[in-house]
Amino acid sequence: MKVHLRQRKQSKTGQTSLYLEIYKGTVNTPDGKTKILRDYKYLNLYLTDKPTTPLERQQNKDIIKLANDIRAKTELEIKNGQYGFRSGQKNKVDFIAFFKQQAEKRNTDIWLSAASHLSTYAGDLLPVIQITTEFCKNFKVYLEQEAISKLQEKKLSKGTAHVYFNAFKSCLNIAVANNIINKNPCNEVASPKNINAQREYLTIDEVRLLVKTDCQREVLKKAFLFSCLTGLRYSDINNLKWSEVVKTNNGHQLIFTQQKTKELLYLDISEQARVLLGETGKPHEKVFKGLYYSGEQNLRLQNWMIQAGINKKITFHSGRHTFAVLQLDSGSDIYTVSKLLGHANLKTTEIYSKILDKKKREAANRLPDIGIIQ
Repeated sequence: MKVHLRQRKQSKTGQTSLYLEIYKGTVNTPDGKTKILRDYKYLNLYLTDKPTTPLERQQNKDIIKLANDIRAKTELEIKNGQYGFRSGQKNKVDFIAFFKQQAEKRNTDIWLSAASHLSTYAGDLLPVIQITTEFCKNFKVYLEQEAISKLQEKKLSKGTAHVYFNAFKSCLNIAVANNIINKNPCNEVASPKNINAQREYLTIDEVRLLVKTDCQREVLKKAFLFSCLTGLRYSDINNLKWSEVVKTNNGHQLIFTQQKTKELLYLDISEQARVLLGETGKPHEKVFKGLYYSGEQNLRLQNWMIQAGINKKITFHSGRHTFAVLQLDSGSDIYTVSKLLGHANLKTTEIYSKILDKKKREAANRLPDIGIIQ
């Protein structure tokens, strides 16, 4: 890779700015054309145009020398793999194909959808060398302002844009771990703001209705009810293996590493929750075989709610909210609930206490008018 020192005259100031043009090779585009890949590094160094004094001429010489030193250092960093991308064939790895491959490993439609939006934005082929910090910023803007949900045929919600961009960022971290790129160009780009939506949850009576109501996918029904009884996230339920279900003197316990926090958790589960797991399988097998949560499954989950007569916008994560609210409502202290949920910070759990406070206020206002208020 070559690094060239370039000059550009500034029309407003009359000075000449210095910058580096980094030649990163070529790739073939889907239409068969060859595209030259370049990157730019602005040095914030300026030459005096038409110097008239010995001092100005000497300053220009010193600035050019400094710029050339930076150019040589940058070229050396690239050769040593310190500039964020690798030399050689790994530069040409198709990131979209890599993204989809990682999504399939995780058995999650969120990553597949994020990869699909990336393909819509960047084209069917995206050599990893093209993913710069500027590219990441522009993709973020695309998700926030232009991307359309295929299922709902409208712009993505702020929460969805946040989730998709984080999936993109996480996949770049995997590319770093696989030695495809040296550093994540997305590290300096903040994720889209996620507006905290109302934490929707189910009452105990609504959960009982779901138990009695058939769902199009039995494994989805069992997994969601299991979340309501344990507070586990979808990612942990989906990855749960029989080797992590342990029989103890007092019942059953799950011993597993949380997918989100990577922390080991020892979680006692009720007999009801154990019944949902069904017959014990082989240690390496997943407990909830065939579970695949996606946009389509979201619709099936919502249809299940409708069939049960529940008029709430419920997602799989609502099962976790339900567990927290039901635990607090039944008298469990907030510290215990925090530990059951695997929260690192008690403040996260306190949100559910506020939900209960609102619930109590609503209950107080349900009393009939006794004629005091005129």
